[in-house]
Amino acid sequence: MDWLDTSIMRTRGTAQGRTPDTHELTEAKQGKYHYTIGPYSDPVLHVRPGDRVVVETRDAFEGAIQTEQDLPSRVLSMPFVNPQNGPIMVEGARKGDVIAVHIESMAPRGPNPRGTCAMIPHFGALSGTSLTALLTDPLPEIVRKIDVDEQGVYWSRRVTLPYRPHIGTLSCSPEIDSINTLTPDAHGGNMDLPDMGPGSITYLPVRADGGRLFIGDAHACQGDGEVCGTAVEYASTTTFQVDLIKGWSLEWPRLENEAVIMAIGSARPLEDATRIAYRELILWMEAEYGYDRWDAYMMLSQCGQVRLGNFVDPKYTVGAAIRKTYLA
Repeated sequence: MDWLDTSIMRTRGTAQGRTPDTHELTEAKQGKYHYTIGPYSDPVLHVRPGDRVVVETRDAFEGAIQTEQDLPSRVLSMPFVNPQNGPIMVEGARKGDVIAVHIESMAPRGPNPRGTCAMIPHFGALSGTSLTALLTDPLPEIVRKIDVDEQGVYWSRRVTLPYRPHIGTLSCSPEIDSINTLTPDAHGGNMDLPDMGPGSITYLPVRADGGRLFIGDAHACQGDGEVCGTAVEYASTTTFQVDLIKGWSLEWPRLENEAVIMAIGSARPLEDATRIAYRELILWMEAEYGYDRWDAYMMLSQCGQVRLGNFVDPKYTVGAAIRKTYLA
């Protein structure tokens, strides 16, 4: 049996095996990409639970960095980065529901796909930033262009990295706020979590009618923490399926794949993001898997897994997970 058949999305979603319609959200159809996630932008697409969407995402720099000579300080206008497709409206989604996003595939886009990694002044984990103010000069500004295909990420003649794509920014709209696409929070946003790639299902809390789903910021690969501030940012063709789970009230995003369930928290300092993630995981185990709260707390001290999404954004992201074998 395919693990998807036993996933939360399949067993609790409203689609219940209906034949999906497939929608294409091309650059032309998207038109204006968004740099804030909120309830005030005009929808570009309406879908039903169970439908599939094929979306053309732009890279985090919206294509402004074409060569290694295009320094970010010259061609970017912060904070206009992480352009988002959407909002996509999901029929029937209401506050207190959950939208499930199953990422099926991610492919490099363009005739000669290249990704971009950049060191940006006053950005990154080992540099002074506007939030960690230091009396030091910024680190050197460097741009790296990298050939990418579905067999590998060709970092240099010496090193080929595995192609392990994921979506960096995924979210539903907050109820009233409009939040910039650099900042993760309880709505999702720029979580930069490497687990959020093909074969994963992300569960996002709905706080506005229709959910207002946003997606973008594709990464061809990324290490834990995204330490220099950028992954291998690239334009993608991403295919995903959406479903709707009624009456599942979540405070924070959650994720599921074949092996684990994961709760996701975003905050500063990093330990508070970790606390959010582990707390949400414990409450999940208590509410839905028959665990005593304190037994779950103690057991996770022995077998819990932590994935560091980023510790470079305005808020840091951590996923706390437990293997499904312990939930049976």
